[in-house]
Amino acid sequence: MATTGTISLALEANSSEAIQILYEILEDPSSSPEALRIKEQAIGLLCDRLTEEKKGEDLRLLLTKLRPFFSLIPKAKTAKIVRGIIDAVAKIPGTTDLQITLCKEMVEWTRAEKRTFLRQRVEARLAALLMENKEYVEALALLSNLVKEVRRLDDKLLLVDIDLLESKLHFSLRNLPKAKAALTAARTAANAIYVPPAQQGTIDLQSGILHAEEKDYKTGYSYFFEAFESFNALSDPRAVFSLKYMLLCKIMVSQADDVAGIISSKAGLQYVGPDLDAMKAVADAHSKRSLKLFENALRDYKAQLEDDPIVHRHLSSLYDTLLEQNLCRLIEPFSRVEIAHIAELIGLPLDHVEKKLSQMILDKKFAGTLDQGAGCLIIFEDPKADAIYSATLDTIANMGKVVDSLYVRSAKIMA
Repeated sequence: MATTGTISLALEANSSEAIQILYEILEDPSSSPEALRIKEQAIGLLCDRLTEEKKGEDLRLLLTKLRPFFSLIPKAKTAKIVRGIIDAVAKIPGTTDLQITLCKEMVEWTRAEKRTFLRQRVEARLAALLMENKEYVEALALLSNLVKEVRRLDDKLLLVDIDLLESKLHFSLRNLPKAKAALTAARTAANAIYVPPAQQGTIDLQSGILHAEEKDYKTGYSYFFEAFESFNALSDPRAVFSLKYMLLCKIMVSQADDVAGIISSKAGLQYVGPDLDAMKAVADAHSKRSLKLFENALRDYKAQLEDDPIVHRHLSSLYDTLLEQNLCRLIEPFSRVEIAHIAELIGLPLDHVEKKLSQMILDKKFAGTLDQGAGCLIIFEDPKADAIYSATLDTIANMGKVVDSLYVRSAKIMA
């Protein structure tokens, strides 16, 4: 029979023996209140041990094995245990596919058992995993049905989670209007209830990302700062991403000189590491307007810059701006210059420079043409607008007003 002493024995034993003892406790047929309490303790300890051993498949089998036990305990405790085991599997690296399988199995079981509260939460978790796995269509279909169901039940806390997830999903699909609409819905639901600080931080982080996407970097910075304060207070690992995006906003509004100050502040020093070093390298390149330093930063900090889709998108735009400014500065003294010479001066491949120059001519960044036969760029002087044309148009407009006025007067006299 399972007793507190058996639990103590499991705590003192080594990992494999402890797992064996805890499994034996769960197999005890007794269903007295004391036995159920001890089994709950054993489940918690077993989850911890299996997570340490990285036995994700065993955790999945444990959840299936516990189904008869769930009929003996309150639904709220069942929900807590199920979510605890799913969280335990999530702590094991490289188990995304296993988590998806586990969530799908639990959704089927909860639907059969008519456990709506738990099913909705597991489905929300499943949608998040599908999005992480880039299975956007399936995730969106799941969320669409779930949102309607949860709105009917008016479960505000879950609604905030789902709307926030829907916003992230639409953003991943580059559908900005729908991402903003879902975020507004999440904020509306959040205003009606108490939202935990971590959740509020997530809302602020998503708001900052959407504002930055619309090039409103100042507002984005404010939201990232709010998110950073929330996550920093909770020692949440997402604090470093909020700080990284704050620095990105500073760089994008040409305030790269502020980056070093933010990093060396009391809050910034806690998070010194590759992410902040990457942003500092980009800020230095931007301050010096050096494409060479910019490319070095992208190469040296590939994981922190190019592999982060949000940072990568904005830095691509920044790189283009920096390249255009450098090219305009280089071609300014010339009326005709070899493209190879410009490529040599800027230190970039010839075809890359030629492509960029043709794009700039089409975008009317400067007046000129490419002579590809001679491999030259011909720059025209900016045509000066002749003042006589605008003056003539003004005169004609005034004459028109005079004629209209005379017509009105003559109409009155004739009447």
